[in-house]
Amino acid sequence: MKEKILFIVNPISGHHDKSKFPSIVEKLIDKDKYDYTITLTEYGGHAAELTKQAIEDQYDIIVAVGGDGTINEVATNMIGASQTFAIVPYGSGNGLARHLHLPLKPKKVITEVINKGVKSKIDTATVNGVPYVSIAGVGFDAIIADYFARDPNRGFKTYVKLVTEKYFKFKPEKYHLILDDKEELDCEPLFISFANSNQFGFNAAVSPHASLNDGLLDVCIFKKPNLLVMPFVAERLMTKRIDKTRFVDIHKAQNIKVIRNKEDYANIDGEPIMMTKDIEVQINPLSLNILLPTP
Repeated sequence: MKEKILFIVNPISGHHDKSKFPSIVEKLIDKDKYDYTITLTEYGGHAAELTKQAIEDQYDIIVAVGGDGTINEVATNMIGASQTFAIVPYGSGNGLARHLHLPLKPKKVITEVINKGVKSKIDTATVNGVPYVSIAGVGFDAIIADYFARDPNRGFKTYVKLVTEKYFKFKPEKYHLILDDKEELDCEPLFISFANSNQFGFNAAVSPHASLNDGLLDVCIFKKPNLLVMPFVAERLMTKRIDKTRFVDIHKAQNIKVIRNKEDYANIDGEPIMMTKDIEVQINPLSLNILLPTP
């Protein structure tokens, strides 16, 4: 019996032309295996609405076709559902796709993952009840996420420009962390990441050994390096060796309480969301069904 598969396409994400995507699907998808539908998003939040409707309509597989924002909208609305999530990455950072070793070319995703992939399960997490799949954080990266979200130009160059502009004026704040109600830490970091996957995107690996199916979050506490060592730190970040430096401490936990001085933004899978003064981050083990390349 054929499975019903829905492709939810964000036509403007990542500044990539997706006009040929329907013809790619028509040409390459296994029609003996699937009955497929393609639908386009028309406004912010539309992918979430389409996902909820697809679950009601009992689609078997729901595919996010777009950048990290589209992927997050679809994935977070499938947490706990019986349907299987899949990704065709068309964004600039493609953090989750890179962590999962998905092909970054749509044709290969169709032939290698959609047609021949295997169904698996991955962890998700929440910040004060707001769900995410890859990485959340507080501090400098949340500030950059806010500026990045409001910048009309996306991509790695824009991200680097914002970091360079804002870095020198940023003053670290004090945080008190409670990990699994056992370990307590005081820190004054550049930022703290609660990593489910290993990277922000662009292959910038904030926690190189983070796992999507270990039932734990990597709590990455980054110190603020001085200007002279920034090229070294950036190189280690891009080569998945940042954990070998003195600028990050990584702890693992299922539940993290964060006590800070004031309400502020949190970066939740690249989206800046204003949060209360104190926040709680929790793992939700093996809560999302996902289609992955065959090992």
